[in-house]
Order: sequence, then C-alpha cells, then structure tokens
Amino acid sequence: MKRTLIRGLLNVLPMALSLWIFWSLFASLDELGNAILSLVGLQKVFTGTGFLLVVLLVFAAGLLFSVSPIVWLWSWIERQLMRFPLFKSVYGSIRDIASLMNNDPSKPKHQQTVLVRQANGSYVVGFMMAESVPHPLQDALPDGQWVPVLFQMSYQMAGVTSLVKREDLIWVDWSFEEAMRFNLTASLSKPAEDEAEK
Repeated sequence: MKRTLIRGLLNVLPMALSLWIFWSLFASLDELGNAILSLVGLQKVFTGTGFLLVVLLVFAAGLLFSVSPIVWLWSWIERQLMRFPLFKSVYGSIRDIASLMNNDPSKPKHQQTVLVRQANGSYVVGFMMAESVPHPLQDALPDGQWVPVLFQMSYQMAGVTSLVKREDLIWVDWSFEEAMRFNLTASLSKPAEDEAEK
C-alpha cells in the first residue's frame, strides 16, 4: 500500500507541479496583458487575450532589438542603471542566467562538459564556461592555459567556479543540458537515452 502510494506520488507530483507552474505563469502574464488592455480602454475578448498581447509585445521587442539605434539606446539605458550598485547586482545576475538559457545556434557556445581529477583520484563533472579567464586573473595565475570551470551544486542554481589548467581537463562528449541535469539532480534524473533503453 505504502509503496503503491509513493509510486503514484512520484509519477503524478512532477506533472502536477509542472502544470501548476506553467498555469501560474500563464495566469500572471494574462493578468498583466489585461491590465495593459484596460490602460488603453479595451476589454479582454476571451481568457488568454492578455497572454497573447504579452507574447506579441515580447515578439515586437525582439524585432526592435534587431535595429541598431534601439540596441544602442537600450545599451545606454543599461549603462546608466548599472551605476546603482543594487540594481547592477540583481539585473546582472538575471541577465547572466537568461544568457545561459539562450540556445541561439548562431552564437558560439563554450560550455563544454569536462571531468576534473581530484587529489584523492576521484573525478568531478564540471562545465568549462569560457575559452580563457579575464586578464586580471591571467596576470595573477602561474603560467599555463587556465579556464573557468563551473561545478554545479545539486538541487540549486548555484555552483563553485574553479580555475583549472586546460591540460588537466578530460573532455566529455555530453551535451551541456544533459550534464547540467545530471549535476542538478545528483544523478537521480536519468538521461533521455537511458530512459528509452528501459
């Protein structure tokens, strides 16, 4: 009885929570869009009108950011706001997380899955995040090709960045997304190909 209940919970809970999160996001964006409509004196036509308006506004913003003067103006506004330390910390963190989720194939991706040998002979899965380290770090480090490697913590969007010599890395033919999933869930979440083999 207990095992059956746990099995049902483990299968239903992820789906229920995922649907609830997406529904909450949809409802929030719909409410925001409806508020924008009411500002211009319009009423919603059906449930989801506000959501569609927000999607159209974001799409229009994406089109605008392909125009050089808009990009320049936005960069200028960013630079002015970055003068405020608190805003700089919050905005910079959110922007960096958003850039990690960007899957634009036209932009080169440097996040390479690697293994790093530890002093006791064990290995840690990490992600080489860039091809080199910033110049102040290069000047402070001993000679060698140093790269930043992120070691992700399980069950949280946080990790430890370590500077590792390129020759000490073991390259792994594993996608960034699958390896990140492995680290975030401490290997409890199986890759899609492993699930298909069962």
